[in-house]
Amino acid sequence: MRILVTGGVGTVGAGLVQELRGRGHDVISCDLMHQADEVGFSLRTDVEKPQYARCDVSEYRQIERVIEELGPFDYIYHCAAEFGRWNGEDFYETLWRTNAIGTKNIIRLQEQHGFRLIHFSSSEVYGDWPEIMVESVMDDYEIKQMNDYAMSKWVNEMQIRNSAIQYGTQSVVVRLFNTYGPGEYYSPYRSVNSRFLYCALNGLPWVVFRGHSRTSTYLGDTVRTVANISENFIPGETYNIGGFEHHTIEELSDIVLRLTGADPKLAEARDSEVLTTRDKKVDVSKSVRDLDHKITYSMEDGMRLTMDWMKKVYGL
Repeated sequence: MRILVTGGVGTVGAGLVQELRGRGHDVISCDLMHQADEVGFSLRTDVEKPQYARCDVSEYRQIERVIEELGPFDYIYHCAAEFGRWNGEDFYETLWRTNAIGTKNIIRLQEQHGFRLIHFSSSEVYGDWPEIMVESVMDDYEIKQMNDYAMSKWVNEMQIRNSAIQYGTQSVVVRLFNTYGPGEYYSPYRSVNSRFLYCALNGLPWVVFRGHSRTSTYLGDTVRTVANISENFIPGETYNIGGFEHHTIEELSDIVLRLTGADPKLAEARDSEVLTTRDKKVDVSKSVRDLDHKITYSMEDGMRLTMDWMKKVYGL
């Protein structure tokens, strides 16, 4: 199959490209930056078979060119997005342009070209839902999203649903729960797992907000599961992709201290963080049933692998 992955240089996108190519699919990726293996649209392309295109999905002309000149595509995995609550607060202009307009551009082209879409949403759409986060919660209850990032992801899901009703487009939505692992380069806006590890390895302080709990999903498990959608595509479905172990943020911090041997005084405990979901208890039974979702590493083992990768990448 011929597949396009938007956001293909990002943490999940890059892992997904590798997984899909390993299965023998013809995969093109696109993202914001220039790469050595990219196509030169107005120039001679210097590589024999370009597998990448520079593209800002919020610019209709750019994503249209990718789809029309490098397609047709059977599937598009739409990973491109501005990620995270605080990133969305600090860069809200970019967040709404990329997430809302960018996704609408993809949908408009889907209506024309008929490719199947796998869209990456977020666990943040559940707001502060206090019970088990089942996919149907969003249909049965009026949830209040707690930040711009969460709002933008719920907007995307509504955009996709409306297009399916009006134009018969075929899409699947995946809601990711705290994905981490080798390949997640550090920034202060990345997952709490990445931030804690990076700070511990560099002797930097980090903040542990009490009263919050999560699951953590190893990156390799996430990309394997979402790659399976191309082999069992059920239009209109939504899947939670999360871990099986429920843990507090304090427990995550303790694992980091144990693995790295960092000074416990670096972990500063504070009260619950404002406008942030307290507990994320996820039901992943649909992704297990339809997509053979599996967790291959415990969180401690996964964090150890991530630590080893981070040491190598950053020369620690």
